[in-house]
Amino acid sequence: MSPMTDSQPRWRRLEPDARREQIFTCAARLFGERPYAEVSTSDIAAAAGVARGLINHYFGTKRELYLAVLRRAMTIPTTALDIVTDGPLEEKARVAVDLFLTLVTKQGKTWLVATAPEGLGSDPEVEAILVEAERRSAARVLDALGVKVDAAHAEACNALIRAYGGMVKAAGREWLLRGELDRDQVHTLLSRSLVTLIEDVFPAVTDR
Repeated sequence: MSPMTDSQPRWRRLEPDARREQIFTCAARLFGERPYAEVSTSDIAAAAGVARGLINHYFGTKRELYLAVLRRAMTIPTTALDIVTDGPLEEKARVAVDLFLTLVTKQGKTWLVATAPEGLGSDPEVEAILVEAERRSAARVLDALGVKVDAAHAEACNALIRAYGGMVKAAGREWLLRGELDRDQVHTLLSRSLVTLIEDVFPAVTDR
């Protein structure tokens, strides 16, 4: 008889990376469903089917796990924009925005929590994580769209994309949280605004 039976906890069959991801996924779901203060490490452990000590082993404290959830939710993955191919800017913007909305749909409530991280109150570390995630994501968007800016204006252009990101968050919340806009309306708003930003605003800033 195999030493591993169906009656034993399934988490024991997982490799460390898979187990860590399982904990992360369950934590992201719970933080999306409840206020930060109402989620305990015991809740996360029970949802993931692991011993509570494993949460400390892989992530440290509940706070550190929460920060990891925020960081991932607000960062566009390096490979996510590989689907954006050569072509007119309008087409690349359309594909990039569609991909982003798909990612947001998958994250659901977790993304909403990340765009309004009230769980830790006014926290400099949370702010630093969000700013760094926004910088990385802005750089990846510019790279995927093939937008080249000289070094003298790189920071300004990154900041403009981050400012555009503020509208992205607001539009996403109007769609997912309030239902005032549907996905197609949000897509039109974001893709056309992105093209306008790059074609009209960037030159006005970099030509100074």
